[in-house]
Amino acid sequence: MAKWGKMINYSEITVDLLTEKHKNIISNFSCCEKDLVSFLVDDALLNRDRGISVTYLFLYESNLVGYISVLMDTLNLNTDLKDFFRSKGVTYKSIPAMKIGRLAVDDKYQRQGLGTQMISFSQHFAKKLSTETIGCRFLILDTKRNSDPKKDTIHFYKKLGFKVLKEREKGTIPLYLDLYLPTVY
Repeated sequence: MAKWGKMINYSEITVDLLTEKHKNIISNFSCCEKDLVSFLVDDALLNRDRGISVTYLFLYESNLVGYISVLMDTLNLNTDLKDFFRSKGVTYKSIPAMKIGRLAVDDKYQRQGLGTQMISFSQHFAKKLSTETIGCRFLILDTKRNSDPKKDTIHFYKKLGFKVLKEREKGTIPLYLDLYLPTVY
């Protein structure tokens, strides 16, 4: 038994695109970040209907254990990235990316590797888009620094290979993962 709840058997996780049929299970989602719960309950379906983002639910034994919301975006190239791409003959100011708008794990399933699995899902999904449907070079997201090390997600994302695009003292910090470079995890 895990410290926070039942241990997950990852082979039994299913991923569903959020639809109206999931309304009853999303109302039971619990997360210490209340804005993540609010987004799921109040905005995720509306965003889908408006063509803004889509949300994928991670289900285990009929329980909602986490979700991830994704959308298309671009990564504006900073000096280092601009130089890298120019050396390859690419002179664009921005490059296509899939953005993780929201990622949340239910409190009962924290610290069991589910967030890592969700990032892996996103990475494979973006790579599949890139090779079959639409250009997509990067996986990007914004995160916040937190004075509580247990809630500071920047270290989690860096461990998975994300790099800081621009350091900021206040507000969110943009991170990126190049889908065409080898993964760390």
